[in-house]
Amino acid sequence: MTPSGHDADAATAAARDPRIRIVVAGTVLPATLADSAAARAFAAMLPLDCSLADFHATEKIADLPARLPTDDAPHGVDAASGDIAYYAPWGNLALFYRDFGHARGLVRLGRITGDVAVLASPGPLPARIERVTPAD
Repeated sequence: MTPSGHDADAATAAARDPRIRIVVAGTVLPATLADSAAARAFAAMLPLDCSLADFHATEKIADLPARLPTDDAPHGVDAASGDIAYYAPWGNLALFYRDFGHARGLVRLGRITGDVAVLASPGPLPARIERVTPAD
């Protein structure tokens, strides 16, 4: 059975929806992904359960299940509080809760649009990253 044209259109729209949510220790952080190959590959990994470890009191990091494409990405970006990024040399996800400045190998995947204060909490934090569905 093939989906109706309406169902296929809805599925395509949902796949292109840049909205995600990051649930960290019970706190929901709304976020939006960039329009890039790396961000689309990251979205295809969702939902993703991970443990966020602190890195330099600036960002929380987590391993990803696979590397993301970076061919069309700049050689680095100026990381700011709220950025969702991919650090290509290590292949990990980075969620910034403080400004960092320029980092070579960093690829911006999107932005957290909510308050990132929960990310500054000490210790590893459980997290779930998932797409926002049209019903949300």
